[in-house]
Amino acid sequence: MDAVMLVGGKGTRLRPLTMSAPKPMLPVAGVPVTAHMLARARDAGIDRVVLATSYKAEVFEEYFGDGSAHGLELAYVTETEPLGTGGAIRNVADFLRSGPDDPVVIFNGDILSGLDIQALIARHTDSGAAVTLHLTEVDDPRAFGVVPTDASGRVTEFLEKTPDPPTNLINAGCYVFRRSVIDEIPAGRPVSVERETFPGLLAAGVPIAAYPDSTYWLDLGTPAAFVRGSRDLVQGRIASSALPGPVGEALVLSGAVVASDAKLFGGATVGVGVTVGGGATIDGAVLFDGATIGTGATVRDSVIGRDAVIGEGVVLEGVVIGDGARIEPGNELRAGVRVFPGSTLSAGSIRFSSDRV
Repeated sequence: MDAVMLVGGKGTRLRPLTMSAPKPMLPVAGVPVTAHMLARARDAGIDRVVLATSYKAEVFEEYFGDGSAHGLELAYVTETEPLGTGGAIRNVADFLRSGPDDPVVIFNGDILSGLDIQALIARHTDSGAAVTLHLTEVDDPRAFGVVPTDASGRVTEFLEKTPDPPTNLINAGCYVFRRSVIDEIPAGRPVSVERETFPGLLAAGVPIAAYPDSTYWLDLGTPAAFVRGSRDLVQGRIASSALPGPVGEALVLSGAVVASDAKLFGGATVGVGVTVGGGATIDGAVLFDGATIGTGATVRDSVIGRDAVIGEGVVLEGVVIGDGARIEPGNELRAGVRVFPGSTLSAGSIRFSSDRV
């Protein structure tokens, strides 16, 4: 069975992390987001995946190659200009091997999900629908477009954000398309599946089925969500066969050097070649490869970029430090601060408390 992974987004909400790598290639719990997604596809019986790339497209093939090391056959298709979700799906059509009536699974590249993919495919096959959508329940659907369904589980409409949504079910970013529907999407121009493809099918009387569930679902588009997703993988709240170690309070990758009195907990990830100094506290943070954490530093709910240096006693809480940045001693950064790659914050420059402690 063919699948398509849409991994072309720039991930602007995650800057500065995505200045050096596309969002689907950022390490979540030790490996790229895409590695977790490919593992889920493989575990569901999918054997061939086409990666629809755009931003920094070359890094995907450099990392995954032909896919054999991941138990898959991989192909790569690159957009030369933004085509939207529908346009990106149509752009890979010539690389699919499916017959006209065969199902093709489409994954959105920035979603971490516990979806039962086999059950989604079974729902599609049993319903006879042209497209089947994974829908997820959210507590407050006002911030999303919602997808009402009828008693038989057919989608009835697609509603943009509204102050009084009729349902709490939203589009979860995973679909099964009948191959012939992909071929009918207009080629060579931007197309939105939510605003054009799906409403057009409904208007033509073509059935769209829904597969609602309440399993784990997280859009990794913000730094806070990125940290949460990594923590949840490390602590086993969502399973992934791509996790490069056992679940627990922390994941420490090969080559990392952690002082015996450092404290690692909260689902923290310590990347390859990271150094964590004596007395440091790493709580739920994600430390990219090669980072250095100084003696007595506290890093909580933050992302530390590749080869960044965090000085002695520095306090970081809910912040993003870009690749190669240097935070010298005496700094205290909180509340969504973002330090861009290669920057140096000199000693004692920024405090959120009234004095050094």
